[in-house]
Amino acid sequence: MKQVTRSWPVSLLLVVLCASAVQAQSVRETARETVPQVQPALSAEAPPPGASLPGRTRTIGWEQLIPAGWDPYKDLKALNLDKLQDNDPKAEEALKKMRKMWDNAPINPLILGESVRLPGYVVPLEDLATGIKEFLLVPYFGACVHSPPPPANQIVHVLLDKPAKNLRLMDVVWVSGPLSVTKTDSHMGVASYRIDAKAVTPYQEKKR
Repeated sequence: MKQVTRSWPVSLLLVVLCASAVQAQSVRETARETVPQVQPALSAEAPPPGASLPGRTRTIGWEQLIPAGWDPYKDLKALNLDKLQDNDPKAEEALKKMRKMWDNAPINPLILGESVRLPGYVVPLEDLATGIKEFLLVPYFGACVHSPPPPANQIVHVLLDKPAKNLRLMDVVWVSGPLSVTKTDSHMGVASYRIDAKAVTPYQEKKR
């Protein structure tokens, strides 16, 4: 899947930060490995294939899930990683604080209750013979699987009426349905939002 090269302000939110793996490594080494790597979100410009859903469904991007003025780096900006000493308790405390803040990231109340269409990658929360009935939708490849979870306001918990057998880990899809705020704390990450999916279709970029 082609990655979007557009530089969005929201891309600053789509980085990886882990605050728990300080056992086998020093705090400094852990910090170096988990400090921001920009990952662009999927484009929300292209409409999904097939007929439109009944009613008005609004296509949104991941940046619209974030309230205006929220700064995910507020407590990290003062942390100079180059000057950290091994096992520095201040660094460990700062990383834990960041993870807690990200897991409680604020939502955007202006879009709640809307019927939305959002593109993202599939992170299954179950592996049943009948298929997948719930999964996390994340904005970039590897989130929650190959890298620590993004902020909770960049993860959506998706529920399906019936299990889908054609969904796999890191499939790229459009999810359509009503958006609500329901915090879900799963083994793959914390989600601030929920979509009761009315449709899940393959993602396609606009042809240029």
